[in-house]
Amino acid sequence: MAEAEIDLYEVLEISRGASKEEVRKAYRKAALASHPDKVPEEQRTEAEIRFKSVQEAYDILYDEDKRHLYDTHGMGAFNGSGEPGMGAGPDLDDILAQMFGGMGGMGGMPGMGGMGGMPGGPRPNKPRKSPNEEQKYEVSLEELYKGKTVRFSSIKNVICSLCQGKGGKEKATAKKCSTCEGEGYIEKLTMMGQFLTKNTVACTTCSGEGNFFSPKDKCKKCKGKKTTEAKKILELYIPPGAKEGDKIVLEGEADQVPGQEHGDIVFHLVEEEHPTFSRAGADLAAEIDVTLAEALTDFSRVVVKHLDGRGIELSHPKKKGDILRPGQVIKVPGEGMPIKRSDSRGDLYLTVNIKFPDEKWTPSPAEVENLKQMLPKPDPPIQAETVDEVEYDPKGKMEDFGSKDPSGGTAWEDDEDDEPAQCAAQ
Repeated sequence: MAEAEIDLYEVLEISRGASKEEVRKAYRKAALASHPDKVPEEQRTEAEIRFKSVQEAYDILYDEDKRHLYDTHGMGAFNGSGEPGMGAGPDLDDILAQMFGGMGGMGGMPGMGGMGGMPGGPRPNKPRKSPNEEQKYEVSLEELYKGKTVRFSSIKNVICSLCQGKGGKEKATAKKCSTCEGEGYIEKLTMMGQFLTKNTVACTTCSGEGNFFSPKDKCKKCKGKKTTEAKKILELYIPPGAKEGDKIVLEGEADQVPGQEHGDIVFHLVEEEHPTFSRAGADLAAEIDVTLAEALTDFSRVVVKHLDGRGIELSHPKKKGDILRPGQVIKVPGEGMPIKRSDSRGDLYLTVNIKFPDEKWTPSPAEVENLKQMLPKPDPPIQAETVDEVEYDPKGKMEDFGSKDPSGGTAWEDDEDDEPAQCAAQ
Protein backbone atom coordinates (compact mmCIF):
# COMPACT_ATOMS: atom_id res chain seq x y z
CA MET A 1 0.00 0.00 0.00
CA ALA A 2 1.16 3.54 -0.71
CA GLU A 3 1.86 5.93 2.14
CA ALA A 4 -1.05 8.22 1.21
CA GLU A 5 -4.29 6.37 0.51
CA ILE A 6 -5.90 7.08 -2.86
CA ASP A 7 -9.55 8.14 -2.92
CA LEU A 8 -11.29 5.73 -5.31
CA TYR A 9 -14.08 8.22 -5.97
CA GLU A 10 -11.49 10.78 -7.08
CA VAL A 11 -9.87 8.20 -9.37
CA LEU A 12 -13.16 7.78 -11.27
CA GLU A 13 -14.11 11.46 -10.76
CA ILE A 14 -17.52 10.66 -9.27
CA SER A 15 -19.36 11.63 -6.10
CA ARG A 16 -19.78 9.28 -3.12
CA GLY A 17 -23.48 8.96 -3.86
CA ALA A 18 -22.94 7.85 -7.49
CA SER A 19 -25.16 5.04 -8.77
CA LYS A 20 -23.83 1.79 -10.23
CA GLU A 21 -24.58 3.05 -13.74
CA GLU A 22 -22.60 6.23 -13.06
CA VAL A 23 -19.70 4.11 -11.76
CA ARG A 24 -19.77 2.01 -14.93
CA LYS A 25 -19.81 5.02 -17.25
CA ALA A 26 -17.03 6.75 -15.34
CA TYR A 27 -14.93 3.59 -15.47
CA ARG A 28 -15.28 3.26 -19.24
CA LYS A 29 -14.27 6.88 -19.74
CA ALA A 30 -11.29 6.69 -17.37
CA ALA A 31 -10.12 3.31 -18.73
CA LEU A 32 -10.05 4.59 -22.29
CA ALA A 33 -8.20 7.72 -21.25
CA SER A 34 -5.52 5.88 -19.27
CA HIS A 35 -5.07 2.72 -21.36
CA PRO A 36 -1.30 2.05 -21.85
CA ASP A 37 -1.79 1.28 -25.55
CA LYS A 38 -3.15 4.81 -26.14
CA VAL A 39 -0.03 6.68 -24.99
CA PRO A 40 3.57 6.99 -26.28
CA GLU A 41 6.01 4.31 -25.09
CA GLU A 42 7.84 6.62 -22.68
CA GLN A 43 4.54 7.28 -20.86
CA ARG A 44 3.37 3.68 -20.63
CA THR A 45 4.73 2.92 -17.16
CA GLU A 46 2.84 5.86 -15.71
CA ALA A 47 -0.27 4.95 -17.74
CA GLU A 48 -0.14 1.35 -16.44
CA ILE A 49 -0.24 2.63 -12.86
CA ARG A 50 -3.20 4.91 -13.62
CA PHE A 51 -5.02 2.15 -15.50
CA LYS A 52 -4.53 -0.26 -12.60
CA SER A 53 -5.94 2.31 -10.17
CA VAL A 54 -8.99 2.82 -12.40
CA GLN A 55 -9.59 -0.95 -12.59
CA GLU A 56 -9.23 -1.32 -8.81
CA ALA A 57 -11.64 1.58 -8.18
CA TYR A 58 -14.25 0.04 -10.48
CA ASP A 59 -13.90 -3.47 -8.97
CA ILE A 60 -14.58 -2.12 -5.48
CA LEU A 61 -17.14 0.64 -6.09
CA TYR A 62 -19.30 -1.34 -8.53
CA ASP A 63 -19.73 -4.21 -6.01
CA GLU A 64 -22.16 -3.13 -3.27
CA ASP A 65 -20.60 -5.25 -0.50
CA LYS A 66 -17.05 -4.15 -1.31
CA ARG A 67 -18.19 -0.54 -1.61
CA HIS A 68 -19.79 -0.70 1.83
CA LEU A 69 -16.53 -2.02 3.30
CA TYR A 70 -14.55 0.71 1.55
CA ASP A 71 -16.91 3.51 2.68
CA THR A 72 -16.71 2.19 6.25
CA HIS A 73 -13.02 1.26 6.57
CA GLY A 74 -11.20 2.58 3.50
CA MET A 75 -8.53 0.62 1.62
CA GLY A 76 -7.31 -0.91 4.89
CA ALA A 77 -10.08 -3.51 4.47
CA PHE A 78 -8.54 -4.76 1.20
CA ASN A 79 -5.39 -6.62 0.28
CA GLY A 80 -4.31 -4.66 -2.77
CA SER A 81 -6.13 -6.76 -5.36
CA GLY A 82 -9.62 -5.41 -4.84
CA GLU A 83 -10.64 -8.22 -2.48
CA PRO A 84 -11.36 -8.05 1.28
CA GLY A 85 -8.02 -8.79 2.90
CA MET A 86 -5.54 -8.22 5.70
CA GLY A 87 -4.46 -4.70 4.80
CA ALA A 88 -2.95 -2.42 7.43
CA GLY A 89 -6.09 -0.63 8.51
CA PRO A 90 -9.04 -1.12 10.87
CA ASP A 91 -9.29 -3.95 13.34
CA LEU A 92 -10.82 -7.03 11.70
CA ASP A 93 -13.20 -7.43 14.62
CA ASP A 94 -14.80 -4.17 13.46
CA ILE A 95 -15.15 -5.51 9.89
CA LEU A 96 -16.71 -8.75 11.11
CA ALA A 97 -19.06 -6.81 13.36
CA GLN A 98 -20.18 -4.79 10.33
CA MET A 99 -20.84 -7.94 8.30
CA PHE A 100 -22.29 -10.27 10.97
CA GLY A 101 -24.10 -7.85 13.22
CA GLY A 102 -21.93 -7.63 16.31
CA MET A 103 -20.25 -11.04 16.30
CA GLY A 104 -16.90 -9.31 16.54
CA GLY A 105 -13.95 -11.66 16.30
CA MET A 106 -16.21 -14.63 17.08
CA GLY A 107 -14.38 -15.01 20.38
CA GLY A 108 -17.33 -17.03 21.70
CA MET A 109 -16.47 -19.89 19.36
CA PRO A 110 -14.04 -22.42 20.82
CA GLY A 111 -10.55 -22.35 19.34
CA MET A 112 -11.17 -19.29 17.16
CA GLY A 113 -9.62 -16.60 19.37
CA GLY A 114 -10.66 -13.74 17.09
CA MET A 115 -9.08 -14.33 13.69
CA GLY A 116 -6.07 -16.15 15.11
CA GLY A 117 -7.72 -19.54 14.74
CA MET A 118 -8.88 -19.04 11.16
CA PRO A 119 -7.05 -20.86 8.38
CA GLY A 120 -4.55 -18.92 6.35
CA GLY A 121 -1.40 -20.91 6.47
CA PRO A 122 2.19 -19.89 5.89
CA ARG A 123 3.42 -18.08 2.82
CA PRO A 124 3.27 -20.45 -0.17
CA ASN A 125 6.71 -21.60 -1.25
CA LYS A 126 7.66 -21.91 -4.88
CA PRO A 127 7.79 -25.55 -5.96
CA ARG A 128 11.25 -27.06 -6.28
CA LYS A 129 10.30 -28.66 -9.58
CA SER A 130 8.14 -27.48 -12.46
CA PRO A 131 4.86 -29.44 -13.01
CA ASN A 132 4.96 -32.82 -14.71
CA GLU A 133 2.96 -33.34 -17.90
CA GLU A 134 0.68 -36.37 -17.54
CA GLN A 135 -0.96 -38.00 -20.56
CA LYS A 136 -2.42 -41.34 -21.63
CA TYR A 137 -0.86 -43.40 -24.44
CA GLU A 138 -2.87 -46.18 -26.11
CA VAL A 139 -0.86 -49.23 -27.14
CA SER A 140 -1.85 -52.54 -28.73
CA LEU A 141 -1.26 -55.95 -27.15
CA GLU A 142 1.13 -56.76 -30.02
CA GLU A 143 3.22 -53.70 -29.15
CA LEU A 144 3.25 -54.64 -25.47
CA TYR A 145 4.37 -58.17 -26.42
CA LYS A 146 7.19 -57.15 -28.78
CA GLY A 147 8.10 -53.75 -27.31
CA LYS A 148 8.02 -50.47 -29.22
CA THR A 149 10.08 -47.33 -29.78
CA VAL A 150 8.21 -44.17 -30.80
CA ARG A 151 9.78 -40.93 -31.99
CA PHE A 152 7.67 -37.78 -31.86
CA SER A 153 8.10 -34.00 -31.87
CA SER A 154 7.29 -31.98 -28.76
CA ILE A 155 6.79 -28.22 -28.48
CA LYS A 156 7.54 -26.95 -24.99
CA ASN A 157 8.57 -23.83 -23.09
CA VAL A 158 12.32 -23.48 -22.52
CA ILE A 159 14.33 -20.84 -20.63
CA CYS A 160 14.84 -17.82 -22.89
CA SER A 161 18.35 -17.99 -24.34
CA LEU A 162 18.62 -14.19 -24.65
CA CYS A 163 17.80 -13.11 -21.09
CA GLN A 164 18.53 -16.51 -19.45
CA GLY A 165 15.11 -16.50 -17.80
CA LYS A 166 15.41 -13.00 -16.36
CA GLY A 167 12.57 -11.56 -18.43
CA GLY A 168 14.23 -8.17 -18.94
CA LYS A 169 17.04 -6.59 -20.89
CA GLU A 170 20.62 -7.12 -19.79
CA LYS A 171 21.02 -3.95 -17.69
CA ALA A 172 17.35 -3.44 -16.84
CA THR A 173 16.11 -3.70 -13.27
CA ALA A 174 12.76 -5.17 -12.36
CA LYS A 175 10.36 -2.92 -10.44
CA LYS A 176 8.96 -3.90 -7.10
CA CYS A 177 5.29 -4.92 -7.27
CA SER A 178 3.19 -2.44 -5.29
CA THR A 179 0.26 -4.85 -5.02
CA CYS A 180 2.12 -7.37 -2.87
CA GLU A 181 4.95 -5.06 -1.73
CA GLY A 182 7.45 -7.35 -3.44
CA GLU A 183 6.40 -10.43 -1.46
CA GLY A 184 4.92 -12.31 -4.42
CA TYR A 185 1.81 -13.21 -2.44
CA ILE A 186 -1.19 -11.54 -0.87
CA GLU A 187 -3.55 -12.46 1.93
CA LYS A 188 -7.15 -12.65 0.85
CA LEU A 189 -10.39 -12.88 2.81
CA THR A 190 -13.07 -15.07 1.27
CA MET A 191 -16.50 -16.13 2.51
CA MET A 192 -16.96 -19.74 3.61
CA GLY A 193 -20.55 -20.16 4.68
CA GLN A 194 -21.13 -17.48 7.29
CA PHE A 195 -17.45 -16.87 8.07
CA LEU A 196 -14.52 -15.00 6.58
CA THR A 197 -11.49 -17.15 5.83
CA LYS A 198 -7.99 -15.80 5.29
CA ASN A 199 -5.97 -17.44 2.52
CA THR A 200 -2.50 -16.74 1.19
CA VAL A 201 -2.43 -16.69 -2.62
CA ALA A 202 0.03 -15.75 -5.35
CA CYS A 203 -0.15 -12.12 -6.48
CA THR A 204 -1.72 -11.89 -9.93
CA THR A 205 -0.11 -8.55 -10.76
CA CYS A 206 3.44 -9.92 -10.75
CA SER A 207 2.54 -13.62 -11.16
CA GLY A 208 4.02 -14.38 -7.76
CA GLU A 209 7.45 -12.97 -8.61
CA GLY A 210 7.31 -9.86 -6.41
CA ASN A 211 8.57 -7.69 -9.25
CA PHE A 212 8.15 -7.10 -12.96
CA PHE A 213 9.70 -5.21 -15.86
CA SER A 214 8.13 -2.21 -17.54
CA PRO A 215 7.23 -2.75 -21.22
CA LYS A 216 10.32 -0.91 -22.50
CA ASP A 217 12.65 -3.01 -20.33
CA LYS A 218 11.21 -6.41 -21.21
CA CYS A 219 13.34 -8.94 -23.10
CA LYS A 220 12.75 -8.57 -26.83
CA LYS A 221 12.82 -12.32 -27.44
CA CYS A 222 10.50 -13.64 -24.73
CA LYS A 223 8.55 -10.36 -24.15
CA GLY A 224 9.12 -10.67 -20.41
CA LYS A 225 7.71 -14.21 -20.18
CA LYS A 226 11.18 -15.65 -19.37
CA THR A 227 10.56 -18.64 -21.62
CA THR A 228 10.16 -19.28 -25.34
CA GLU A 229 8.72 -22.17 -27.34
CA ALA A 230 11.08 -24.77 -28.76
CA LYS A 231 10.57 -27.95 -30.80
CA LYS A 232 12.38 -31.15 -29.83
CA ILE A 233 12.33 -34.73 -31.11
CA LEU A 234 11.69 -37.15 -28.23
CA GLU A 235 11.88 -40.94 -28.07
CA LEU A 236 9.44 -43.12 -26.13
CA TYR A 237 10.54 -46.71 -25.42
CA ILE A 238 7.94 -49.29 -24.34
CA PRO A 239 9.71 -52.47 -23.12
CA PRO A 240 8.37 -55.94 -23.98
CA GLY A 241 5.97 -57.11 -21.27
CA ALA A 242 4.78 -53.62 -20.29
CA LYS A 243 1.18 -53.56 -19.13
CA GLU A 244 -1.88 -51.37 -18.61
CA GLY A 245 -1.18 -48.61 -16.08
CA ASP A 246 2.61 -48.68 -16.43
CA LYS A 247 4.28 -45.27 -16.52
CA ILE A 248 6.94 -44.32 -19.05
CA VAL A 249 8.82 -41.24 -17.79
CA LEU A 250 10.81 -38.83 -19.96
CA GLU A 251 12.81 -37.03 -17.30
CA GLY A 252 13.20 -33.27 -17.54
CA GLU A 253 11.23 -32.94 -20.78
CA ALA A 254 8.24 -30.95 -19.46
CA ASP A 255 7.91 -27.16 -19.74
CA GLN A 256 10.81 -25.32 -18.12
CA VAL A 257 10.29 -22.72 -15.40
CA PRO A 258 13.08 -20.33 -14.31
CA GLY A 259 14.55 -21.18 -10.92
CA GLN A 260 13.04 -24.69 -10.84
CA GLU A 261 14.14 -28.17 -11.80
CA HIS A 262 12.65 -29.32 -15.07
CA GLY A 263 9.52 -31.45 -14.72
CA ASP A 264 8.94 -34.78 -16.49
CA ILE A 265 6.63 -35.99 -19.23
CA VAL A 266 4.79 -39.03 -17.87
CA PHE A 267 2.94 -41.41 -20.21
CA HIS A 268 0.33 -43.74 -18.67
CA LEU A 269 -0.09 -46.84 -20.85
CA VAL A 270 -3.62 -47.83 -21.87
CA GLU A 271 -3.96 -51.34 -23.34
CA GLU A 272 -6.27 -51.61 -26.35
CA GLU A 273 -8.75 -54.50 -26.47
CA HIS A 274 -7.55 -57.41 -28.61
CA PRO A 275 -9.90 -59.48 -30.84
CA THR A 276 -8.19 -62.83 -30.09
CA PHE A 277 -6.22 -62.69 -26.85
CA SER A 278 -7.05 -61.61 -23.32
CA ARG A 279 -4.40 -60.98 -20.69
CA ALA A 280 -4.04 -61.58 -16.94
CA GLY A 281 -0.63 -60.59 -15.60
CA ALA A 282 1.94 -62.37 -17.77
CA ASP A 283 -0.53 -65.04 -19.00
CA LEU A 284 -2.51 -64.99 -22.23
CA ALA A 285 -5.79 -66.72 -23.09
CA ALA A 286 -7.53 -67.44 -26.39
CA GLU A 287 -10.26 -69.67 -27.80
CA ILE A 288 -9.55 -72.20 -30.57
CA ASP A 289 -12.06 -73.83 -32.92
CA VAL A 290 -11.82 -77.61 -33.43
CA THR A 291 -14.18 -79.67 -35.58
CA LEU A 292 -16.05 -82.58 -34.09
CA ALA A 293 -14.06 -84.98 -36.28
CA GLU A 294 -10.74 -83.46 -35.10
CA ALA A 295 -11.84 -83.61 -31.48
CA LEU A 296 -12.72 -87.30 -31.77
CA THR A 297 -9.84 -88.37 -34.00
CA ASP A 298 -6.65 -86.37 -34.61
CA PHE A 299 -5.16 -83.26 -36.23
CA SER A 300 -1.82 -81.48 -36.53
CA ARG A 301 -2.16 -77.83 -37.55
CA VAL A 302 -1.80 -74.14 -36.54
CA VAL A 303 -4.63 -73.30 -34.15
CA VAL A 304 -3.86 -69.60 -33.47
CA LYS A 305 -1.60 -66.82 -34.77
CA HIS A 306 0.49 -65.38 -31.94
CA LEU A 307 1.10 -61.68 -31.21
CA ASP A 308 4.47 -61.74 -32.96
CA GLY A 309 3.03 -63.37 -36.10
CA ARG A 310 4.13 -66.95 -35.33
CA GLY A 311 1.69 -69.81 -35.86
CA ILE A 312 1.08 -71.94 -32.77
CA GLU A 313 0.76 -75.58 -33.94
CA LEU A 314 -0.85 -78.40 -31.95
CA SER A 315 -0.69 -82.14 -32.63
CA HIS A 316 -3.66 -84.06 -31.19
CA PRO A 317 -3.89 -86.53 -29.51
CA LYS A 318 -0.84 -86.61 -27.25
CA LYS A 319 -1.84 -90.13 -26.17
CA LYS A 320 -3.65 -92.58 -28.42
CA GLY A 321 -7.39 -92.60 -27.81
CA ASP A 322 -7.56 -89.14 -26.18
CA ILE A 323 -10.36 -86.87 -27.38
CA LEU A 324 -11.01 -83.13 -26.89
CA ARG A 325 -14.13 -81.97 -25.06
CA PRO A 326 -16.06 -78.67 -25.24
CA GLY A 327 -14.55 -76.08 -22.87
CA GLN A 328 -11.40 -78.12 -22.30
CA VAL A 329 -8.36 -75.91 -21.56
CA ILE A 330 -4.97 -76.58 -23.12
CA LYS A 331 -2.01 -74.94 -21.37
CA VAL A 332 1.04 -74.02 -23.46
CA PRO A 333 3.92 -73.13 -21.09
CA GLY A 334 6.17 -70.19 -21.97
CA GLU A 335 3.94 -68.76 -24.72
CA GLY A 336 2.46 -65.94 -22.66
CA MET A 337 3.67 -62.34 -22.28
CA PRO A 338 7.34 -61.51 -21.65
CA ILE A 339 8.14 -60.72 -18.02
CA LYS A 340 10.05 -57.43 -17.73
CA ARG A 341 13.68 -57.52 -16.69
CA SER A 342 13.89 -61.30 -17.17
CA ASP A 343 14.04 -63.96 -19.87
CA SER A 344 10.88 -65.65 -18.58
CA ARG A 345 7.43 -65.60 -20.11
CA GLY A 346 3.95 -66.37 -18.89
CA ASP A 347 1.79 -69.22 -20.20
CA LEU A 348 -0.82 -69.46 -22.96
CA TYR A 349 -4.25 -70.94 -22.11
CA LEU A 350 -6.32 -72.23 -25.07
CA THR A 351 -10.01 -73.01 -24.51
CA VAL A 352 -11.42 -75.61 -26.93
CA ASN A 353 -14.59 -74.74 -28.84
CA ILE A 354 -16.01 -77.82 -30.62
CA LYS A 355 -17.60 -76.93 -33.96
CA PHE A 356 -20.43 -79.35 -34.73
CA PRO A 357 -21.52 -79.93 -38.33
CA ASP A 358 -23.95 -77.36 -39.73
CA GLU A 359 -27.14 -77.97 -41.71
CA LYS A 360 -25.16 -78.48 -44.93
CA TRP A 361 -23.80 -81.79 -43.66
CA THR A 362 -26.08 -84.58 -44.92
CA PRO A 363 -24.61 -88.04 -44.23
CA SER A 364 -26.05 -91.08 -45.95
CA PRO A 365 -28.07 -93.65 -43.95
CA ALA A 366 -25.10 -96.02 -44.09
CA GLU A 367 -22.74 -93.33 -42.69
CA VAL A 368 -25.21 -92.57 -39.91
CA GLU A 369 -25.41 -96.24 -39.01
CA ASN A 370 -21.62 -96.50 -38.96
CA LEU A 371 -21.47 -93.51 -36.61
CA LYS A 372 -23.93 -95.15 -34.29
CA GLN A 373 -21.78 -98.22 -34.16
CA MET A 374 -18.55 -96.27 -33.58
CA LEU A 375 -19.77 -93.72 -31.04
CA PRO A 376 -20.61 -94.51 -27.39
CA LYS A 377 -24.10 -95.87 -26.81
CA PRO A 378 -26.70 -93.65 -25.07
CA ASP A 379 -27.62 -94.04 -21.40
CA PRO A 380 -30.39 -96.51 -20.51
CA PRO A 381 -33.86 -95.21 -21.49
CA ILE A 382 -35.90 -93.21 -18.98
CA GLN A 383 -38.81 -95.29 -17.68
CA ALA A 384 -42.31 -93.71 -17.54
CA GLU A 385 -45.85 -95.15 -17.27
CA THR A 386 -47.17 -92.92 -20.06
CA VAL A 387 -45.15 -91.82 -23.09
CA ASP A 388 -46.20 -88.95 -25.43
CA GLU A 389 -44.45 -88.32 -28.72
CA VAL A 390 -44.47 -84.53 -29.22
CA GLU A 391 -43.81 -82.02 -31.98
CA TYR A 392 -40.80 -79.73 -31.48
CA ASP A 393 -38.98 -76.74 -32.95
CA PRO A 394 -35.26 -77.50 -33.42
CA LYS A 395 -34.43 -73.77 -33.61
CA GLY A 396 -35.86 -72.54 -30.33
CA LYS A 397 -34.31 -69.44 -28.68
CA MET A 398 -33.59 -68.97 -24.99
CA GLU A 399 -34.57 -65.31 -25.48
CA ASP A 400 -38.17 -66.57 -25.53
CA PHE A 401 -37.78 -68.39 -22.23
CA GLY A 402 -40.27 -66.98 -19.70
CA SER A 403 -42.40 -65.19 -22.29
CA LYS A 404 -45.52 -67.22 -21.41
CA ASP A 405 -46.57 -65.15 -18.38
CA PRO A 406 -49.64 -66.61 -16.61
CA SER A 407 -50.61 -63.13 -15.37
CA GLY A 408 -51.67 -62.31 -18.91
CA GLY A 409 -55.10 -63.84 -18.34
CA THR A 410 -54.56 -67.53 -19.01
CA ALA A 411 -54.50 -68.55 -15.33
CA TRP A 412 -57.53 -69.42 -13.21
CA GLU A 413 -59.61 -66.33 -12.35
CA ASP A 414 -62.19 -66.16 -9.55
CA ASP A 415 -65.63 -64.69 -10.17
CA GLU A 416 -65.82 -60.94 -9.64
CA ASP A 417 -68.24 -61.27 -6.69
CA ASP A 418 -65.82 -63.69 -4.94
CA GLU A 419 -68.79 -65.83 -3.84
CA PRO A 420 -67.94 -69.35 -2.64
CA ALA A 421 -68.64 -72.15 -5.12
CA GLN A 422 -72.01 -73.93 -4.63
CA CYS A 423 -72.48 -77.66 -4.80
CA ALA A 424 -74.76 -78.89 -7.54
CA ALA A 425 -78.18 -80.27 -6.43
CA GLN A 426 -78.28 -84.04 -6.05
